Amino acid sequence: MTVLLRRPTESDWERWRDLRLRMLADTPHAFAESLATARDHTEEVWRARCRRMEDPGSFTVVAVEQPTGRWVGTMGAFTDPVRGVFLVSVYVDPAHRGGGLADRLLAEVSRWARTRPGATGLSLHVHEDNHRAQAFYRRRGFVDTGLRTPYGLDPTRQELQMRVTFGEPGP
Repeated sequence: MTVLLRRPTESDWERWRDLRLRMLADTPHAFAESLATARDHTEEVWRARCRRMEDPGSFTVVAVEQPTGRWVGTMGAFTDPVRGVFLVSVYVDPAHRGGGLADRLLAEVSRWARTRPGATGLSLHVHEDNHRAQAFYRRRGFVDTGLRTPYGLDPTRQELQMRVTFGEPGP
């Protein structure tokens, strides 16, 4: 099937909500929000999240399966004044894994990140037990910075910080 990439807007809030709930159900330790919490969000919260994706300092792209219109992946980034450009909300539906969709999403986010004033690379946090994601990022040139932060939903677990510097092999 063909998969098109596009930017979401506020009017996509229901599709974003549905994708986010699938993300949290599929890989609960990959995100800093529980499925139960996300299920309790109101329409206004989902709309606000979609509006935030349209802010100049952030970028989100979704993968839309054709001809069904089903959202099957996403990746985003935001500019933090201290940490630089940070990769977030990375997800590809299990039926679309292994076919290059994550690479396409990363290429789009990387193109945007390189336009940010002063951006020198992309950073991210990944759960210590999310070995599949860590391997994906390593294959794309990300390296473990050695920085660790407690995982927000279980402070006994950690998130690793990984980073790729622009100009080096990677996205």
